[in-house]
Amino acid sequence: MSSAEAGSVVRDRAHHASVGRRRPRGRFLRSELRLVLTRRRNLALLAVLAAGPVLIGIAVKVSAPDASHGEGPPFLTSITQNGLFLAFTSMVVALPVFLPLAVAVVSGESVAGEASLGTLRYLLTTPVDRTRLLVVKYVSIVLYGALATAVVAAMGVLTGAALFPVGDVTLLSGTTVPFAEGLLRTLLVAGYVAAALAAVAAVGLLVSTLTEVPLAAMCATVVVVVVLEILDQVPQLDFLDAWLLPHDWLAFGDLLRDPIALDGVGHGLLVQGGYVLVFLALAWARMTSKDVTS
Repeated sequence: MSSAEAGSVVRDRAHHASVGRRRPRGRFLRSELRLVLTRRRNLALLAVLAAGPVLIGIAVKVSAPDASHGEGPPFLTSITQNGLFLAFTSMVVALPVFLPLAVAVVSGESVAGEASLGTLRYLLTTPVDRTRLLVVKYVSIVLYGALATAVVAAMGVLTGAALFPVGDVTLLSGTTVPFAEGLLRTLLVAGYVAAALAAVAAVGLLVSTLTEVPLAAMCATVVVVVVLEILDQVPQLDFLDAWLLPHDWLAFGDLLRDPIALDGVGHGLLVQGGYVLVFLALAWARMTSKDVTS
């Protein structure tokens, strides 16, 4: 965080303290969201995510596989037949690394960044309850993750419509549905991905309460996600797969079937909810029982 951004943080916190207890909740959350959404690093991450679907679309357009001869992976062939599939492909590409990385950057800086600047100590001397502080931080990270997911999905839809034919969508089960329903399925997929990122946000928030070095918190969060992804690929650890956070991330393919298959998606949401509860509880215990301002 630059010195100018640090000064802006202090001014926002001072303004929040000046209004006392009259309208703290909404004002505090708006202040936090403004900080998250105006940091140049966070905006740059959104720009990189937005560029992903464009690059994928151009690459497929330039070297489009010949569907009539069965060339190329099926998903890429689906893009050339209907541009809406570019949004789904972009999710597949962004979810394992790029989207969690964006959330890790924001969550890692959420508490550790304020502690390193001294603004966390200032916050906790004003009428800001530590539990509410943690909730506001978490909500702002989740909303950023949802925005990042929406950017990937929207750019996938727009780029796909610009480069490829669009119309009725043939789902993975072979059923053809209207384009409007295809857009609805895209929203469902984006919602599922955003839920997965909410679990990453909980992990990052806990890590951020354990250090005053934002970069260390960001890196540690990414390492946790990568290690879980590696464990998910080890055959000898198959008995752990069902409880590893990334295992059901790509289960959103079930949302592209008719009827929608809820087994994988439901299990994924259950596991992600478990991670959220456990890691938020640990973050709350850290924030409320130890001196995080020293």
